[in-house]
Amino acid sequence: MERPGPSEVTGSDASGPDPQLAVTMGFTGFGKKARTFDLEAMFEQTRRTAVERSRKTLEAREKEEEMNREKELRRQNEDIEPTSSGSNVVRDCSKSCSRDTSSSESEESSGSSDDELIGPPLPLKMMKEPGNHIEEDIVGPLPPPLYEDAEDDDDDDDGDSEEEENPVQKIPDSHEITLKHGTKTVSALGLDPSGARLVTGGYDYDVKFWDFAGMDASFKAFRSLQPCECHQIKSLQYSNTGDMILVVSGSSQAKVIDRDGFEVMECIKGDQYIVDMANTKGHTAMLHTGSWHPKIKGEFMTCSNDATVRTWEVENPRKQRSVFKPRTAQGKKVIPTTCTYSRDGNLIAAACQNGSIQIWDRNLTVHPKFHYKQAHDPGTDTSCVTFSYDGNVLASRGGDDTLKLWDIRQFNKPLFSASGLPTMFPMTDCCFSPDDKLVVTGTSVQRGCGSGKLVFFERRTFQRVYEIDITDASVVRCLWHPKLNQIMVGTGNGLAKVYYDPNKSQRGAKLCVVKTQRKAKQAETLTQDYIITPHALPMFREPRQRSTRKQLEKDRLDPLKSHKPEPPVAGPGRGGRVGTHGGTLSSYIVKNIALDKTDDSNPREAILRHAKAAEDNPYWVSPAYSKTQPKTMFAQVESDDEETKNEPEWKKRKI
Repeated sequence: MERPGPSEVTGSDASGPDPQLAVTMGFTGFGKKARTFDLEAMFEQTRRTAVERSRKTLEAREKEEEMNREKELRRQNEDIEPTSSGSNVVRDCSKSCSRDTSSSESEESSGSSDDELIGPPLPLKMMKEPGNHIEEDIVGPLPPPLYEDAEDDDDDDDGDSEEEENPVQKIPDSHEITLKHGTKTVSALGLDPSGARLVTGGYDYDVKFWDFAGMDASFKAFRSLQPCECHQIKSLQYSNTGDMILVVSGSSQAKVIDRDGFEVMECIKGDQYIVDMANTKGHTAMLHTGSWHPKIKGEFMTCSNDATVRTWEVENPRKQRSVFKPRTAQGKKVIPTTCTYSRDGNLIAAACQNGSIQIWDRNLTVHPKFHYKQAHDPGTDTSCVTFSYDGNVLASRGGDDTLKLWDIRQFNKPLFSASGLPTMFPMTDCCFSPDDKLVVTGTSVQRGCGSGKLVFFERRTFQRVYEIDITDASVVRCLWHPKLNQIMVGTGNGLAKVYYDPNKSQRGAKLCVVKTQRKAKQAETLTQDYIITPHALPMFREPRQRSTRKQLEKDRLDPLKSHKPEPPVAGPGRGGRVGTHGGTLSSYIVKNIALDKTDDSNPREAILRHAKAAEDNPYWVSPAYSKTQPKTMFAQVESDDEETKNEPEWKKRKI
């Protein structure tokens, strides 16, 4: 094929470019001139368009102001009060001034080319700022804002302020659902960060998993297990990533399980014979509670009856990370009953049996950073300490039936204190609302002596603003999830209740309430599935189903179906089976060495049995004396009368 010339490639004839060239190269468009762009003209066009849009926006705003002013005038004409009429005059004057000012400003902006505004005009708030350069171009007083909009904004602000001032309206308690954990106390509650799963633990050693998205109206747990065997569950908490659960029980070893209940790690047990608890690798006594670090993945903390608070890492279960040893003012050991991290994870707080609250820096284990000696009554177990979401306030729930707030910046006295809150459980807790305006705790009651309550206190004034009657048992655990805005409560009669509001809450219990309860399948209720065959011959017919009881009795008599064990082999082993006492000589001797071979027969009779045979056929004694004493002579035994006759006279007299 002949190559095209340069003129055919770049030039444009009347007939156009060669069509064969387009086929060869794979694209067309040869011979066309490239379009040139004038950037200055484009910028100028853009500037003019922006100025025009700004002018139209100002005109539309002026029209809207005029319409609003006319409406206001009509409204004010109906009102006869002089004060309102005077205010209308001032308002009209101010609005006219603002209109003139805006019109002059628009004229200046349209006339000048250097200082013109591109885009919509600035709001009035920015015009009022002292540092704004537009203020220099405005002559006269600044235009006030629109009164109608301001009044509407004020009304909205008043409504918001009223709602903010009354945090009780934000409590989601219009609806509730009840989860049946068991018959004993629900002593632990845990929600993952997303709020999809709830885990409950109790005095019955069980840990149950609840999935809100997978549950129906029957409210049944999808998994139940006993991770700590025969120890009561005291604390359950999801990690900050939601993939692990910290399980603290009555044993000395805490466990970490995953979302499905499989064990991830178990803390090591320390040596109880070592005096200094800092030299042991783990706890040596019963645990009380535990908590995950809010920022660091895989780090958690536990406190125990061995008078220590220990931090752990999931990757290193063979030894704790650090040890904190609470002390009294005299330097003696004191048992911590509860512990927690601050919201940023830099502080560790623990409440002790002597009524003190001690707070350490996480990286300094020697001396506490804050120490208040008489926070609660000595000898009463403080059941909970928790930090507010802003991290400045600490709430403590004491065994002396009180709830106190503390400011850690001035940790010398409590901010507020509330009494009359009975508690009978060592894990009764308290929590803050998601907006940090309320403090919530539960109360305990004796069986048959009333109902347990969930009590709400306002944080700013610490007034008792609201109560919820839960059930006729104690309220042990309470949890207010910030993402779901739902309140979970664990009670003393084995129930876990969830309180929510359809308008204020998100997901959680709202997902499972709308689902209808599934019906049980009929196939699951039958004792045995049968296959119906189309054969009509009797040999293919299946026997008629008998009652289950008779069939079980028949199977019991069958040694194959009942799996009857074979009896032991008597004597030596045979058929590949070992005998009762083995098959060796030593086993036979051991078997017979302890046999009872005692002879209860009379020995005299046994000897006299051979007397006639010995007399007829002497073998041992008689042949030896046959020569010297051919006739056997035995000693004669005299009777008693003969003995007395032969005795001397003086013996007879004595007798």
